[in-house]
Amino acid sequence: MTARDHARAIWQAALAAGDVAPLVRAQLRVDPPHRRVLVLGCGKASGAMARAAEEVLGDRVAGGFVVVKDGYTVPLQRVRLAEAGHPVPDERGLAAATRLLELAGSAGEDDLVLFLVSGGGSALTPAPAAPVTLAEKQQVTRLLLGAGATIGELNAVRKHLSRFKGGLLARAAWPATVLTLALSDVIGDPLDVIASGPTAPDPTTFATALEVLERRRVRVRTPASVLDRLQAGLKGEVGETPKPGDRVFSRVTNLVIGNNALITNAAVAAAQRLGYRPHFLTRELQGEAREVARELIERARALDPTACLVAGGETTVTVKGQGKGGRCQEFALAAALELRPGDGFTVLAAGTDGTDGPTDAAGAIVDGETVGRGRAAGADPERALDDNDAHRFLRASGDLLVSGPTNTNLLDLYVLLRSRHGARVVSSSLCVPVVSAALVAGALFAPGWLKRAARFLEAVAEGR
Repeated sequence: MTARDHARAIWQAALAAGDVAPLVRAQLRVDPPHRRVLVLGCGKASGAMARAAEEVLGDRVAGGFVVVKDGYTVPLQRVRLAEAGHPVPDERGLAAATRLLELAGSAGEDDLVLFLVSGGGSALTPAPAAPVTLAEKQQVTRLLLGAGATIGELNAVRKHLSRFKGGLLARAAWPATVLTLALSDVIGDPLDVIASGPTAPDPTTFATALEVLERRRVRVRTPASVLDRLQAGLKGEVGETPKPGDRVFSRVTNLVIGNNALITNAAVAAAQRLGYRPHFLTRELQGEAREVARELIERARALDPTACLVAGGETTVTVKGQGKGGRCQEFALAAALELRPGDGFTVLAAGTDGTDGPTDAAGAIVDGETVGRGRAAGADPERALDDNDAHRFLRASGDLLVSGPTNTNLLDLYVLLRSRHGARVVSSSLCVPVVSAALVAGALFAPGWLKRAARFLEAVAEGR
């Protein structure tokens, strides 16, 4: 097996560890002592989470509603599922947020609202507060994304333009009991940032939101209605989001049931089983994608052969070009430009949700031959990087990693393998028991993973 095969095996092991079903089941073992249970949710993994909740609670579920990104649908029996736009909100998301608020408001004092939230939930539930329109909120989202805003910065603004975020869903559900189970796609797992914290106290303010617009230099392009609302809030003319200590949180429990540690721990263990000496770097990798890539390649050059560097986190991209890509693809292309044929490095960068930016790829796997393959196909790597067009180049070089929706979302995974003999690792026999063990784990815990792993083994056997 090649180092690229090993990188894929590590990726698959990490995804299996991020399966949401056992994480949800572990929190719902005790039959809730409530008159009825309403299951609500938003985010890329909320459908899979709702399915696990249905399996545990059965007919205790009186109904519910979850909204997911396009393509992330799962079969549900008692909970209705809808799709909406991501990362830029759309009208379907507006309708979804309105429905979630209505259902939360219908809950009585003896009811339990089980709220299932994961990454992507914020964009999927736009509920703009007057005088802001959905189109204007979309414009602000695009401006901040293009300026390289962090998820915390983006959500600080969105919370103060919303009727749903920043604890406002908890306010709507009062006095029902609320149990929120959250998958964290945010560094440090801050509850108020995961999907903009619909059931969490909001420590940010209208002043914070204005500061973000200034810091990211987009205030002059921000719609007047947005500035009017934020300035009205700054003057006290518009009520703030509920803060810590507000009574609406007295019957709310927020639990983070999974984070990037699951992914990175599994990657480290898989690398070790494959015969590499793993070096875990951080779960808080952040910064400009291309710059972080260069730094990690430089760090990896100090490692001995058969070493594996593992990191988790979420980088950003300041968009200056007109191309197509995402942070993981830009990271991978920048890394590829630092590599040379025969130097023994293989680099994987991928989003655990299965999507990276507005593309069909989760990320990419690159090596010292990537640049040459791309050039041979007529693509220019330097020009692609300058134009934020990593997707086009990596498609030409054959290095895109396409997994499809994974129904989990636990930040990004970065794996740098250094093999002794270029791209091929001598100890290929080590992969057989590892993948066999992974197949067993996948069969037990990850629906659909077994078939994917079997296809992977077939491809390896055929030399693809």
